[in-house]
Amino acid sequence: MGRYIARRLFWTIPVLFFIAVVTFSLAHALPGGPFDREKALPAEIIANLEKHYGLDQPLWKQFTDYLGVTRKPNGEYGGLFQGQLGPSFTSRSRTVNDIIASHLPVSLNLGVWALLISVGLGVPLGVLAALKQNTVYDYLGMGLAIFGVSVPNIVLGPLLIWIFALILQWVPVAGWGKPSQVIMPAIALGLPSSAIIARLTRASMLQVIREDYIRTARAKGLSERAVMVKHAMKNAFIPVATVLGPLFAAVTTGSFVVEQIFAIPGLGKYFIVSIGNRDYPVVMGAILLYAVFLVAANLLVDITYAFLDPRIRYT
Repeated sequence: MGRYIARRLFWTIPVLFFIAVVTFSLAHALPGGPFDREKALPAEIIANLEKHYGLDQPLWKQFTDYLGVTRKPNGEYGGLFQGQLGPSFTSRSRTVNDIIASHLPVSLNLGVWALLISVGLGVPLGVLAALKQNTVYDYLGMGLAIFGVSVPNIVLGPLLIWIFALILQWVPVAGWGKPSQVIMPAIALGLPSSAIIARLTRASMLQVIREDYIRTARAKGLSERAVMVKHAMKNAFIPVATVLGPLFAAVTTGSFVVEQIFAIPGLGKYFIVSIGNRDYPVVMGAILLYAVFLVAANLLVDITYAFLDPRIRYT
């Protein structure tokens, strides 16, 4: 297991480098520049800004400067290899490191609660629907799952605000900082994911409970609860664990729609705005951060496989 983890961590380096190359190329291929305005700036000011940030250099030089391999226009080294993600072109008083340090904890907090809702609601709903197949529980559970998949965040968020904040007045309309302000955003972000997990759990459970080893366990006289908990659910959870990897990376790095609806100062808003502003360092930093979360989450999922199924071995 240790060798496998070390090998995966080693291959993370070329994966992140490839993502950095592709992201850098696509960001600079977009039309326009970071200093374009509705009221155009004088050409001299744009030239000075581009020289200050090194945007007047060839693309290969800009990329090596970003990595920290070559010296920047100020004569100093400092880039990705040194743990510096560069300055922001729009928030000039802060670096990308400052933006991530300030806003990632907000998105991470919201994402963790949304993930707990997704798993806490989706897994029991899927198990119940599988064990009560073709009953009212199955139809009701899958009906809720279809509703969760079909209703996007942009509709679910305002609907929650209208019911629970404006009519019932149980929670604040928007904002961040109080526990009551986490409830609606977490539900809006976690409910669609719980629907996907519920449908996947149901399909996996239906397949597992028809396996020969389940019939053997019942023939040995084990209680139905022991059969389901100790034998069926562990193997049925393997496909669910596969989905949880990218799902964790997605919900914990920020959701622009949910954060915009509920006025949450998370990282997702800065990422989307940075694309429109051609703020290359913020775009690069957010995508690389998402890639790190995704690689780490998938590694944890692979490790989880070995605990869920003893037949899986890594060398």
